[in-house]
Amino acid sequence: MIGYVTIGTDNIEKSGHFYDKLLAELGAKRILENERLITWGNAKGSPMLGIIKPFNGGSAEPGNGNMTAIICEDKELVDRLHSKALSLGATNEGDPGPRGSGNFYGGYFRDLDGNKLVFFNM
Repeated sequence: MIGYVTIGTDNIEKSGHFYDKLLAELGAKRILENERLITWGNAKGSPMLGIIKPFNGGSAEPGNGNMTAIICEDKELVDRLHSKALSLGATNEGDPGPRGSGNFYGGYFRDLDGNKLVFFNM
């Protein structure tokens, strides 16, 4: 159902480097790129994650309550990616672990621009 999600950045080069290293762990590669936008995906037609400089020229600001969730094949991958994000300069928003009834396992972080993301497994 979801084609792509974009999150704002003020520094496309720095943010692009962060996501190149992080999303490579999922086998994702750059799909589309221009002076305002970079998207990553695994295959043509699969969902993509993108970073973008705001169209209105204003500064990128994370939305309160907005979050992008990236599915992982197992809990070990959640742990590894969460740790990698933090090693690349992300801030911790919740250590990996079970949430709710226990079948959801997620690790939360904020990227270099303050956007909130979660790696999860169900």
